[in-house]
Amino acid sequence: MPSAPVEENSWNGRIALQIDGQASQSFSAMFELRGTAEAGALVLLSPFGNRIAQLDWKDGHAQLVSGQATRTSDSLDTLLQDVTGTRIPVTALFSWLKGTQASATGWQADLTGIADGRLTARRDDPQPTATLRIALTP
Repeated sequence: MPSAPVEENSWNGRIALQIDGQASQSFSAMFELRGTAEAGALVLLSPFGNRIAQLDWKDGHAQLVSGQATRTSDSLDTLLQDVTGTRIPVTALFSWLKGTQASATGWQADLTGIADGRLTARRDDPQPTATLRIALTP
């Protein structure tokens, strides 16, 4: 019996975000991402597989479900920042995951490991610096 086709715009793996500064912060989770920067969904899971948060977006509107709370916004970036603690360039992230360099203000992506499912991006501006690491599940 053939296996189900993998969605073209679908990624799974681990995400880690380190924010430097006086009050150093870090965030890590397993994730499931599908769609595009215009319409999609991101599920963040604990190491035990429990759902931490789910973000859904389309038509310029985004919704965050975390625990018992639901928030909506016109900005996916704002809701994602609420979950992770800093801004992540979502549009560029989709390009980076496909192995395409994309500019994002203040961010530099290292795509040399993308063929092996590894992505690292660093933000130097605005301060504090942040490092985003993604390890995709094969």
